[in-house]
Amino acid sequence: MNRIMRIAAGAAGAVTLLATPVPALAAPPQAATATVTTCGWSGLQAGLSTKVCADVAGDSVVLYGQIGLAGPPSPGTPWPPAPQEVVTRLSAEVVGGDSLGAVSGRTVFAVSTVRVDGIAATAPCGSVVHAAFAVEGGFRGPAPVTLDLPVGC
Repeated sequence: MNRIMRIAAGAAGAVTLLATPVPALAAPPQAATATVTTCGWSGLQAGLSTKVCADVAGDSVVLYGQIGLAGPPSPGTPWPPAPQEVVTRLSAEVVGGDSLGAVSGRTVFAVSTVRVDGIAATAPCGSVVHAAFAVEGGFRGPAPVTLDLPVGC
């Protein structure tokens, strides 16, 4: 094969490659649904500040409680305070529907805010989730904090 024929064959091959449709690339990944965190009002339980929170992404709901200091220590109070064990209860339900679950346990609180995980569920779009978080310790009973959260999807 002479030189001119090789060049012509190469050019014909290049034209064929350029004329061949390129397969479509994989579809771009769908954007992940953003997680929105919502917390209810703080309350005082067992001498501690408590609140119930939810992380919502689409119809997925993760509910948890938080325990923190109720405020600065009183004058003359020893610092840091002694760790205390508290009993926690977290429950959730779809308003007018099914329970999403309930958990209880024991948690040791010292000084730093403690997250008490508990319920991960799927809630119907357009529904409202009602969650309650209760803490009791020593001789103090619970005074649950609540959160009513619309699930918009």
